[in-house]
Amino acid sequence: MSPPDTALVPQPSLADFPEFVSIPVRVALNARLFPDKRAAVCEGKTRTWREFDKRINKIARTLAGMGVGRGDKIAILAANSVEYLETFMGGLRAGACVVPLSTMAAADSLEKMLDDCDAKVLFLSDQYRGLVEPYDGRLSKLIAGGRIAYDFKRRGWDDFENWLAAAGDAPFEVPIGQLDDFNIIYSSGTTGLPKGILHSHAMRDLLAVRFTAFDYGPDTISLASTPLYSNTTLVSVLATIGTGGTTIVMPKSDVVKFLEIAQRERVTHAMLVPVQYQRVLAHPDFGKYDLSSFKCKLSTSAPLRAHIKADCLARWPGRLIEIYGLTEGGGSCTLEANLHPDKLHTVGKPGLGSEVIVLDEEGRVLPQGEVGELAGCGQAMMKGYYKQEDKTRDLFWHHPEGRLFFKSGDMGRIDEDGFVVLLDRKKDMIISGGFNVYAADIEVLLLRHPDVIDVAVIGIPSEQWGESPMALGVRRAGATATEEEIRAWANGQLSKTQRLVAVEFRDSLPRSTIGKIMKRELREPYWAGHNAKI
Repeated sequence: MSPPDTALVPQPSLADFPEFVSIPVRVALNARLFPDKRAAVCEGKTRTWREFDKRINKIARTLAGMGVGRGDKIAILAANSVEYLETFMGGLRAGACVVPLSTMAAADSLEKMLDDCDAKVLFLSDQYRGLVEPYDGRLSKLIAGGRIAYDFKRRGWDDFENWLAAAGDAPFEVPIGQLDDFNIIYSSGTTGLPKGILHSHAMRDLLAVRFTAFDYGPDTISLASTPLYSNTTLVSVLATIGTGGTTIVMPKSDVVKFLEIAQRERVTHAMLVPVQYQRVLAHPDFGKYDLSSFKCKLSTSAPLRAHIKADCLARWPGRLIEIYGLTEGGGSCTLEANLHPDKLHTVGKPGLGSEVIVLDEEGRVLPQGEVGELAGCGQAMMKGYYKQEDKTRDLFWHHPEGRLFFKSGDMGRIDEDGFVVLLDRKKDMIISGGFNVYAADIEVLLLRHPDVIDVAVIGIPSEQWGESPMALGVRRAGATATEEEIRAWANGQLSKTQRLVAVEFRDSLPRSTIGKIMKRELREPYWAGHNAKI
């Protein structure tokens, strides 16, 4: 039975995807073209394309035997592994929509997500059992036999390999349409129910088509060191799988292991988040590793600081591409840092068929150079927030000519050459004495100080101004500058509205698993008891 129409965002016509080949079909094609080449690797466990394809057939056949089919949801809560990749691809081949769940989410949030996404089957690894067991008995939407354990034994849970054992590995295929559901990725909401971002097969297949521009292909050896539930990771992994390359997944991020694997495996591609670039380049032995095999390194999820880009260009072989965009899709920008060393403070130009504009508070388009909220449109746009039509529509901005744009929640401007300068999240913007203060401008300055290696600027309560900027920083090892010295140094170069009321040193700044600084967490202690935008 066909699933209900869940596309809340008007989708392109089927004629707009003339090159569409679903990712599961691409896997089968790769198995025929490169049967003995490695498809997936994790800590010594390897699957050739032939083996990978057969395992995916077994998973799809087993799911189908349970009654899981087109449009049904399966969820995965696990660490990165070959089995995780196989389950993801096997679910897609069965026609299901895959829901990779964040291992950083709280148990109560995960319970809400599992109920919201209507998952019929849950795949779980042992280290995250504690995030499920408190409400296991309330997961009424899981079907009989719908609890699958990767690496533990517990009553009511089927062992993954035993679950698969009876299934044949002959080719299995369910017809998949371009606009069928591919995955739901939940946003990193900290209160209430996070939004489930629903992607189509066509949107995901575009990665295999478009990422050939970044040298992805059959010879690619891609190293994934961030979690598979993150869109950041999936973008690179799906591009690698779709073009017939080899995906090496790390169970968790580790600088030395990353460098060792990159050298040993002659890695050609990696998608890293900014904090990983910072840590890898700062490692004292970085220069001792042979990274000459790299063709392209990508960065996304948060702005990559200009000085880190410059350091990367100087010391790490291969192209450096920064990608800016939303998990929801819409407009995206790319910066080929090697070709534009004078634009490292930007996130590049709109590309891949995208259009980006800047809006004022009333939703009017601003001219080049003025600061406002970025909005974008493009061929790759989500189908909507799953079962949350109102929140989906909150994203919309309609161009007078009829094109639908997604508002990003990011503040920025477009410079005289068409490059996008990213400033702050709209919700993180500091309003001091009625003036808009962008933390990014202050952070860029502070990072020029030789004793500051990481920093976040937040707004804290001020009786006089409403809120004022405060810097929370991490000092370089051996640094001697005091908090007051750094504050005075910065304030001597900042405008009156930007001046810091305080600087405070921390051992580290709280970050998500994909490296985003958690400013809400930093603000909360200062705003406790106040009516504020936290």
